[in-house]
Amino acid sequence: MDEDAFNLSIRKFLKHFGVTAQREIENAVRKAIDEGKLRGDEAVPVRATLVVDGLLRDFHIDGTVTLSAAPAAPAS
Repeated sequence: MDEDAFNLSIRKFLKHFGVTAQREIENAVRKAIDEGKLRGDEAVPVRATLVVDGLLRDFHIDGTVTLSAAPAAPAS
């Protein structure tokens, strides 16, 4: 195996994933705000799942995307 080629290929995939995922998250959040499903000051849980056919199943990375630097106001 060519380690350099392998590493470069993984980095290209992850860069493509990162850019595409960010755009999808931004679009989904904007739509939810427009539809009144989000206020715009929440912290939204996110999960990314990676599957490598025949090698890796259901590897998850969980995190949170915050929509505002200010803390969310308590719900009334």
